[in-house]
Amino acid sequence: MKMSTRELADRYLAFADREAHGVSPTYESYATSAAKNSDLLDRLLDLPDGKQQPNLLFAATRHAVGLPDDGFDFARHALDAWDEVRPIILSRSTQTNEPGRCACLLPALAQIEEPLAIIEVGAAAGLCLIPDRYGYDYGRAQLPAADVDAPMFPCKASDQTPIPPSLPEITWRAGLDLNPLDVRSDEDVQWLKTLVWPEQTKRLSRLDAAISVARRDPPRVIAGDLLEETEALAAKAPTGARLVIFHTAVLNYVAPKVRKEFATLVNDLGAEWLANEGASILPEVASMNMLEDRPGAFVLSHNGHAIARTGPHGQFVDWL
Repeated sequence: MKMSTRELADRYLAFADREAHGVSPTYESYATSAAKNSDLLDRLLDLPDGKQQPNLLFAATRHAVGLPDDGFDFARHALDAWDEVRPIILSRSTQTNEPGRCACLLPALAQIEEPLAIIEVGAAAGLCLIPDRYGYDYGRAQLPAADVDAPMFPCKASDQTPIPPSLPEITWRAGLDLNPLDVRSDEDVQWLKTLVWPEQTKRLSRLDAAISVARRDPPRVIAGDLLEETEALAAKAPTGARLVIFHTAVLNYVAPKVRKEFATLVNDLGAEWLANEGASILPEVASMNMLEDRPGAFVLSHNGHAIARTGPHGQFVDWL
């Protein structure tokens, strides 16, 4: 059933209140502007399902014509450039390839016997496939990268979080995505940068550094559907390494039935499964009451058991 104009307006107002407020005054004002403009909402509703997300609209508009001048209404800005914005919305998706999420995954990876062979589902450009090439600052402990040019990701870790003493040994890695991005492509890289919210300059700087690291030895990311290609990709992993399949903010883009089929697939493969998703995405794994004092957090699970609450961009990890 098609979403109504009112429902889409409410979605944008919810984004302004729950996600952008206190984080990005720019996107809070953009979302409010879009919610009040029925012409823009109607044009969004004319697009295929899944193309109405605030982040996608804002990034596509920035990518096409930049930010509006101070004081100029965002909705009017997007409508004036709709012929340029619309093709970007149709051809792109919100592939927020945030490498800072590796800071949340690292304590979980450290619980698994090395060496590791890792597969990321929804890998985008593969920036989360190289957690062993970054540095990490957990506040009470640091893990420096071997490369002095690599980013150091800050992540506030709870006292219970088992911070590993060293970076993991990863002997093989591969990614899977419906629409892979190429870190060697200036156009793809610019899209990744555009997905960073305007005020998050430090995050953008770390993304730049991660891209530079990845470009020196790009991880392999192939095009494919998670149900159709995961098994074939897993078959390529070396037998002498422990296979880990992981993903972050991916299963919210697929139907609940597909999520269950994917969980069964990973279990049948005998792989370690790390899922870093919203609490409502895998209700048999996590419950919303886990997030009472951490609204908006993700839940990290290992083989179907919740083990931590995490920041969506790797800002914190609270071990459960």
